[in-house]
Amino acid sequence: MDGGGPDWKGLLKWSIAHSDGTQAPRQLSEEDKRFFAEAMESQTVDIIKRMKEISMVMNMPSEVLESQGVTVEELEELLEELQEHVESIDMANDLHAIGGLVPLLNYLKNPNAGIRSRAAEVVSTIVQNNPKSQQQVMECNGLEKLLANFNSDDNMKVRTKALGAISSLIRNNKVATDAFRLSNGYAGLREALASEDTRFQRKALQVMQYLLKETPKDHNVATQLGFVRSLTNLVNSPDHDLRQATLQSLVEIIRNQDNQSSGKYDDTTQLKDVISKRVEDIKKMNKEDLAAVKEERILVDLLWQLLYKEPSELRKEGLLVTPEDNAPPPDVASRTFASGLRALAESSPVEPSSGQNESQEGNKKTVLLLGP
Repeated sequence: MDGGGPDWKGLLKWSIAHSDGTQAPRQLSEEDKRFFAEAMESQTVDIIKRMKEISMVMNMPSEVLESQGVTVEELEELLEELQEHVESIDMANDLHAIGGLVPLLNYLKNPNAGIRSRAAEVVSTIVQNNPKSQQQVMECNGLEKLLANFNSDDNMKVRTKALGAISSLIRNNKVATDAFRLSNGYAGLREALASEDTRFQRKALQVMQYLLKETPKDHNVATQLGFVRSLTNLVNSPDHDLRQATLQSLVEIIRNQDNQSSGKYDDTTQLKDVISKRVEDIKKMNKEDLAAVKEERILVDLLWQLLYKEPSELRKEGLLVTPEDNAPPPDVASRTFASGLRALAESSPVEPSSGQNESQEGNKKTVLLLGP
């Protein structure tokens, strides 16, 4: 095969010939193995070559790109293509070796918000569940650039994507986790919770929950920084996922804070009022609405017990677990199709008598009835 790229047509013909499903698998000959290996190697070489080309473009000064007529949209498309390539962990780890990681991180400071956002997405893909690339990004000061965008970028989408990349970078990475904590990361998360952007708030909650799980002593830090008050403002959010994550976080913080921090740093009066109101709102719900907040009912009751040292009215009135919670899902298929099938059965020919010959019995059509 030539050096211009994989011989896809030949590889397709080879695959069909060896896996048409009509014969049992057989041992591949040395020639077959060599052909397949060459095809896959050619594909790998082709992707590496393309990643090098993209890296060269990212390394070019913006003035040069503009003089060549390269648009912002085309640069975003290149970053999107690069993201597809680095979904392979091997390609992600090779990006730094071929000179692409540093210019990618520099794109986090690009004047265009769309490029900054897309660059953060690529970084997130590179470091996700990838210790080697996590280390490379840390060594190239990638966390500092991501923190700058997370804390102070004037574009909310850029801030959210930067936090998403930080979330992937610190996951199972103690060095990055400690660096984030020491960089006043909790203050940034508290500010994110105070924003009016639901996506940003949800991502901040996810990162906060991970940090508190990995470092239990930080529950007191969260209390001291006023996170209970910040979270209290989200308990009545119209977004179901955000509301539930908020309640989970409040339960964990209050359950794990020590008595000294609880009494000194955070007044729970507002939270008690909000939870009491939420209990009253739940009590007024119909069966359908109650089913939609099943997990929330449990969390509200847990929070009530932590705050008041007694069961909530939801438990007392039997609303914590309702009969509908354990009911099987509705048989939508039967309700939808049963009447039509019954009508079809009624209009079908009368079955022949038992005395008719076997050929007539063989032609008899059976109608399947669904439902009672």
